[in-house]
Amino acid sequence: MEINDIIRQFNINGKIKSICPLGNGHINDTLLVTTDCEKYTFQRINTDIFRNPDELMENLFAVTEYLKKHFPEDKTINYVQTLDGKRYFRCDRGCYRMSVFIDNVIALDGARNASDFYESAVAFGNFQKKLADFPADTLHETIKDFHNTAWRLENLKKAAAADSIKRLEGVKNEVDFCLSRENKIDTGIKLPLRVTHNDTKLNNVLLDEKTGKGVCVIDLDTIMPGLSINDFGDSIRFGASTAAEDEKDLSKVHFSLELFEAYVRGYFDGVGNALTDDEIRLLPHGAVMMTYECGMRFLTDYLEGDTYFKTSYPEHNLVRTRTQLRLVEEMEQNYNRMLEIVNKYRK
Repeated sequence: MEINDIIRQFNINGKIKSICPLGNGHINDTLLVTTDCEKYTFQRINTDIFRNPDELMENLFAVTEYLKKHFPEDKTINYVQTLDGKRYFRCDRGCYRMSVFIDNVIALDGARNASDFYESAVAFGNFQKKLADFPADTLHETIKDFHNTAWRLENLKKAAAADSIKRLEGVKNEVDFCLSRENKIDTGIKLPLRVTHNDTKLNNVLLDEKTGKGVCVIDLDTIMPGLSINDFGDSIRFGASTAAEDEKDLSKVHFSLELFEAYVRGYFDGVGNALTDDEIRLLPHGAVMMTYECGMRFLTDYLEGDTYFKTSYPEHNLVRTRTQLRLVEEMEQNYNRMLEIVNKYRK
């Protein structure tokens, strides 16, 4: 079945005029479909990662329909059903889904200034607040143990022990760095289960191209039950760095307290008083853990032959690993200052 035929399985308006690549995500393949009266985001779901597309799409529809019902004035993703009323279309080429394209917005891979990061924080904080009463335990865990940091460390240990493609010799320092922080993973504090995005990078918030204000949180594939501090932490991991996630020159990679403060201010402006005292106190811990965890994931994938993340060259995952571990180190050095900033802006 050709792509045009697959697209026509969805309840779209108008005749197809053009199809072109869209975005630069690590996991799914995405196209922009333009008809003579509408634009759509068309994606092939990566079923190597999301092995149960039924559960994945149930989560997405449940959350977006809840948001549309309770906050109709706000922009959210509008998924398009197939002609026979299903949430996605499956054929011999894979599993596909469609949503209405949101126009006049931008997605940034890095903050142009502190204001961009602040706006993304407002959006993610507001997203958390709006879903505070959604029953998180009704959502499927679409990727088991996705933010189970202890489990990620065990995977790294296994990958290092197996050394299946003989890369361990060149990354022993990175492996030792990760192993040395094992005792910092568990705080021993039980936090409330919440609806979490689990991929809260800056580029998963659409900003109005004219005003720079946050418009919509996107890329909801990893919506699952989880911890608020993990969502907060992943935003800091990605956005409070002075360099790209795959910057080769580590002298350019630093943890920015200025960007951290901008995000904290925006996050509390968005989330209000929806968090518990324990959640607030552990926000900096979430930042360290998500950066540490992501570094381990990149390193594990590198040791296993780059089977999860898309890579552009053989050392790509190793480069990503090293940026994350540099950030972990600097976050640890600035932890007390991070706590002071959180306490400054908490509601």
